[in-house]
Amino acid sequence: MIRSVVLGSGSALPHRAVSNAELAEQVDTTDEWIVERTGIRNRHIAGEGETTASLAADASRRALEAAGLEPGDIGLIVLATATPDQTFPATATKVQDLLGCHGGIAFDVAAVCSGFLYALATADSMLRAGMAKRALVIGSETFSRILDWEDRTTCVLFGDGAGAIVLEARDVPEDGPGILFTQLHADGAHNELLYVDGGPSTTGTVGKLRMKGREVFRHAVVNLATVLEAVLRETAFTPTDVDWVVPHQANARILDATARKLGLPPEKVVVTVDRHANTSAASVPLAFDVAVRDGRIKPGDLVVFEAMGGGFTWGASLVRM
Repeated sequence: MIRSVVLGSGSALPHRAVSNAELAEQVDTTDEWIVERTGIRNRHIAGEGETTASLAADASRRALEAAGLEPGDIGLIVLATATPDQTFPATATKVQDLLGCHGGIAFDVAAVCSGFLYALATADSMLRAGMAKRALVIGSETFSRILDWEDRTTCVLFGDGAGAIVLEARDVPEDGPGILFTQLHADGAHNELLYVDGGPSTTGTVGKLRMKGREVFRHAVVNLATVLEAVLRETAFTPTDVDWVVPHQANARILDATARKLGLPPEKVVVTVDRHANTSAASVPLAFDVAVRDGRIKPGDLVVFEAMGGGFTWGASLVRM
């Protein structure tokens, strides 16, 4: 059977790291307040010259190096972001130009924190349909540029960064590697719980992020546990079969609550929210790359990706490494 197989991963972070203590000098908050409610201790903030495209290109170069490939080997780029460099053209085309792999397919996907899963499913479908042989799937964000830095309930939660993986369509046996199953959802009825209060067709401005954190938390725990259960049920696996869960890094309490709801031991959950905060569409591939490079995730492992974001959008994907 034809599957999309992960060949390599890469990530990139802005040069400037901002601790809770430094943030407390700018807004009315404390390190203790942030850690207790979120688990976050640090985040990276993009500086001059660092953009969604530049971070995505850096992560992609590292992913290509890990895969042993050149930019010219890539025929498809799907970039998930809620913070594009421009309204148009797609930031993916800028990444394509920065990498030097002209002429293939390149476009953006907008599903906020679930964006990487939407991009992964899209690339997987296109590879299996024969539209390209290899793909770069990227999540990249500069969320710091849409934050209200006077709102301590939101500005402490987010950071900037990028993660990328290389996929290749391969004919593999049933028990071989690749993306096994993905399930995605959306429900626009909850727009007012997590959104940006601007846009080209409404205000003509970029706008700032707004969130009702308590309500988002409640939906996140239920939706993520439900979709993880569904993906495992569809593939006839159980939580004990899973080697690693790589979740969207929104909040340590959400990660803990979701793991408990599924009966997953916390040591199976990859956690980077303490270092990177919530990097939206970048958080899953960024956390995945960290766990691959430190040796936790190995060939043959069964890995679950999961995320929920504004929209609401949510989903999960099961991948054999």
